[in-house]
Amino acid sequence: MAKRASSKSKGKAKSKTPSPAAQLRSLKRRVVRGAFKLVLAVLGLLIALVLLFAVINPPTTPYMFSEGRRLGGVDQQWVALEDVAPVMARSVVAAEDANFCEHWGFDLAAIKRAIAEGSNRGASTLSQQTVKNVYLWHGRTWLRKALEAGITPLVETVWTKRRIIEVYLNVAEFDEGIFGVDAAAQHYFGVIPAKLTATQAARLAAILPSPKTRSAARPSAAVRKRSAQIRDGAATISKDGRAACFES
Repeated sequence: MAKRASSKSKGKAKSKTPSPAAQLRSLKRRVVRGAFKLVLAVLGLLIALVLLFAVINPPTTPYMFSEGRRLGGVDQQWVALEDVAPVMARSVVAAEDANFCEHWGFDLAAIKRAIAEGSNRGASTLSQQTVKNVYLWHGRTWLRKALEAGITPLVETVWTKRRIIEVYLNVAEFDEGIFGVDAAAQHYFGVIPAKLTATQAARLAAILPSPKTRSAARPSAAVRKRSAQIRDGAATISKDGRAACFES
């Protein structure tokens, strides 16, 4: 006499494999959850790094690391802002972001002018450039610009203006393989940053838009002209108070 199938066996027999549509929905949910967790993890890491670098000097940057691998090393030594001639900080502000002390990371007036002129030259603030140099990669992509726009207000909130200038001066590229004001001052003029003159500081600031094609030690006529403008601008922002936020 044949044995009757157990109720457990019957339950198994009745279970069905999920339909392709159900499997696809399940896969989509897993992908969305995974992407959401990844975004949260990246945001958490960025916030942690912003908080960390407010007090700890960045050991390197993505661009500095890639250049180091390409060139077999780079020249960069960290120097505190108090050990840099004050005119150097004023010069980079005059050259790149004259309203640095007056904005919260974005110079809206400069952005409007750039849009009207059909160019983004001069619209990027020192805060944005610092974020790009420290946390992101070089290149004109929408993803990088979006990340830059998101991180910049956070940096402005957590860091002081003085800290932004200090980090900027220490990670900016001044020549191929030359990063930071300490390496730049010695590379071009054979002096420590504290001994930079107004003219030397202005020349270093003048080459920043294109450091691999310009020289502070052997300036072209265009660099000399730009340096003179920066030197005058540095003196002006010192007199009118626009340097107060990073010199106090």
